[in-house]
Amino acid sequence: MPSSPSRELVAIPNPHPHREYEVRCETPEFTCVCPMTGQPDFATVTITYVPGEAIVELKSLKLYLWSYRQEGAFHEDVTNRIADDLMDAITPRRLSVKTDWLVRGGIHTVVEVNLP
Repeated sequence: MPSSPSRELVAIPNPHPHREYEVRCETPEFTCVCPMTGQPDFATVTITYVPGEAIVELKSLKLYLWSYRQEGAFHEDVTNRIADDLMDAITPRRLSVKTDWLVRGGIHTVVEVNLP
């Protein structure tokens, strides 16, 4: 059965909640559209977090990121929304979300959100 985009981030119990360790997830395939022009925007998204009691289930993260594909979003906004949604879903000890956007109109943009 094919998968569909979804905004649901699934939290699963951290198998090592007593230990502080870092999880890094990266995808070079993030897409959304410019809310001004409707043209596609492409970014590499890097999510780095130190888990608390939960970790994010990776398929749900993939489907979540896919859900932005047809949505108009400014670079700064989408990066902050991803960070907020992850904080709400898994409440990590620390979280960083970085989006590195392909050049558009001669401007290369990188947005990084760091939350304690």
